[in-house]
Amino acid sequence: MSSQAAASRALKVPLLDLRRQYKRIAAEVQVAVERVLASQHFIGGDEVAAFESEAAAYLGAADVVACASGTDALWLGLLATGIEPGDVVVTTPFSFFATASAILRAAAAPLFVDIDPATFNLDVAQVERRLAEERPYKLRAIEPVHLYGQCANMDAVRALAQEQKLVVLEDAAQAFGAGWRGQRAGALGTVAAFSFYPTKNLSAYGDGGCVAASSRELGDRLRRLRNHGTRERYFHDELGWNSRLDALQAAVLRVKLKHIDQWNNERRERAALYDRLFAAAGLAERVVLPKTAAPAHHIFHQYVVRVERRDALRKFLEERGITTEIYYPLPLHLQRCFRYLGHTEGDFPEAERASREVLALPMFPELMEEEQRYVVEAVASFYS
Repeated sequence: MSSQAAASRALKVPLLDLRRQYKRIAAEVQVAVERVLASQHFIGGDEVAAFESEAAAYLGAADVVACASGTDALWLGLLATGIEPGDVVVTTPFSFFATASAILRAAAAPLFVDIDPATFNLDVAQVERRLAEERPYKLRAIEPVHLYGQCANMDAVRALAQEQKLVVLEDAAQAFGAGWRGQRAGALGTVAAFSFYPTKNLSAYGDGGCVAASSRELGDRLRRLRNHGTRERYFHDELGWNSRLDALQAAVLRVKLKHIDQWNNERRERAALYDRLFAAAGLAERVVLPKTAAPAHHIFHQYVVRVERRDALRKFLEERGITTEIYYPLPLHLQRCFRYLGHTEGDFPEAERASREVLALPMFPELMEEEQRYVVEAVASFYS
């Protein structure tokens, strides 16, 4: 065994290491935080307004409204676009829980449709077939998820929305900076929800989120809804919520927003290196690599492969110091809390198959080539 190979065996490869990111921007973050501390203005104010303006310019959205979390962003987007109790929202069963829970929180009903096995995103062709068979009376919206950093097929989504007169709510929680045909996620629908949870590709130092809006009118309503339904303090036009973003988080996000294109490009470079390393290792029959749709600008929030004997491989990698994750081990339609919707195993076979096969490998801008080589060597060793 070479000395390099022996050294590699001692590596510990995290799924994500935010400490490395912080070292790159520590001085900028400290200046930004001190600016907020000196102002003693911690809720809303100039810092949040500046972030909203900068984010809207970056995304190409008419307006951006910051809020307390990505989960709230989904719910606020539904309410602002007029989703009412009993309305039906088409979405995917292969996503994080909040994709569906926000719909229920708005007293609407999710209509699950299976995924495209190549991209893991909502299969709009199956949506069209489902609606041709039976169109729900109160169908009002479609909520595509830009999973793992790749936009859903927005050509098909927008064509269907126009035909069916549907609101388009982009669940872009994992896709800040992703794009479709030159437009960024956040400017592709009626509204779009983003999460700034610390693990996201654009992340805060705590919870946070925002809604990108296609009009200033929607932005105005979102601002009321996130702040108890008020236009003027102590005067409430409608029932809203307390879902404001802290100024400290906005200050951190303003720093990170300046770097997001570079970080996303570094993610793409690391994804391309994984592709080359897996191809060189001859693992094509064992490891299905991520597929990128031609019109998509994939920013690889996660690098997710399909593998045989997924759980055994994950344990093997863990024993060798390599952290992985499963996004997601159980589709939404099979979650216990959604049993009342009446779905059973077999209803959405592609989502169910994905939940058995997907594995997210270490992916972040500061991931080193040595670490990626170690990961691929370990996968190859498992299947040898």
